[in-house]
Amino acid sequence: MPTAARHRPRRYPSDTTLAEWALIEPLLPVEACRTKTGGHPEKWPRRQIVDAIRYLVDNGTKWRALPADFSPWQTVYGFFARWNRAGVVTFIRDQLRRHIRAGTGRCPFPVTLIVD
Repeated sequence: MPTAARHRPRRYPSDTTLAEWALIEPLLPVEACRTKTGGHPEKWPRRQIVDAIRYLVDNGTKWRALPADFSPWQTVYGFFARWNRAGVVTFIRDQLRRHIRAGTGRCPFPVTLIVD
């Protein structure tokens, strides 16, 4: 089934907007099926995986309590664990922070630390 046909409508405040997705998508690693070592094509759209991860972070819920309109929780957890081990989650956070800081006219790299 084509990815577009499986696109889940935007339902939750944590779902990515088109502008957010345009920033996040290029930061994700290449799909395994497109590498030299190969792999199976991904069954679920990456935007849906990212939306599910954002839903979990935003709501502080359990993996198994992920609403049924997302990909299966095991799939979402598998992507998160793989991306986290590879440093992708930290890389995305850092890139988005730099983008936001630069957009507000601040230095893209935080240079001050305050400890109470």
